[in-house]
Amino acid sequence: MTEQELWDDRYRESDRIWSGNPNTVLVRQVEDMVPGRALDLGCGEGADAIWLARRGWRVTAVDISGVALERAARNAAEVADRIDWQRHDLGTSFPAGRFDLVSAHFLHSPGDMPREKILRTAAGAVAPGGVLLVVGHAGFPPWEDDPHPGVHLPTPQEVLEDLDLPDEEWEVQVCEEHERIQNDPAGRPVTRTDNTLKVWRRDEKTR
Repeated sequence: MTEQELWDDRYRESDRIWSGNPNTVLVRQVEDMVPGRALDLGCGEGADAIWLARRGWRVTAVDISGVALERAARNAAEVADRIDWQRHDLGTSFPAGRFDLVSAHFLHSPGDMPREKILRTAAGAVAPGGVLLVVGHAGFPPWEDDPHPGVHLPTPQEVLEDLDLPDEEWEVQVCEEHERIQNDPAGRPVTRTDNTLKVWRRDEKTR
């Protein structure tokens, strides 16, 4: 089964997989930014892209699943002119252009996805003066019986080291773990730990 088939099947399991709300870290880290061009990697059903578009951003929203993108486009009718939905297997193709915000939230997959390579490409797509925001899981859900042996979820510091960003070109603004509450499959709230990396690409005036 290909990565696209895996995710198409996942989205076909239900009319809605995610909450429909934007990720809280995105809201917290981006709400004070001046809207420009944004790239949403792994956009899923479109909640982050829609939130950005409502705030005036022009968004390129990317996912590997055509099922997810069709659903996201239906959800985004009111801001359709501000969002360009694109299907990419980010390990082999990537949207063209430079962006004032590149956001990758929970870009994890049970399949064979070259996450480190994708995030390095994402950093290269950030325009001078722009921001790369990477949010990921720090651990697996407590309700999963299989602990995923051999699978490593990197810390924010490890993500930063993998990016290998030149100090003279980038400024680290956030590199931390944080807790959040998520409902388990039975609807019971559980505490999970995630991590956030936010880096700002210096412009010519600040180098």
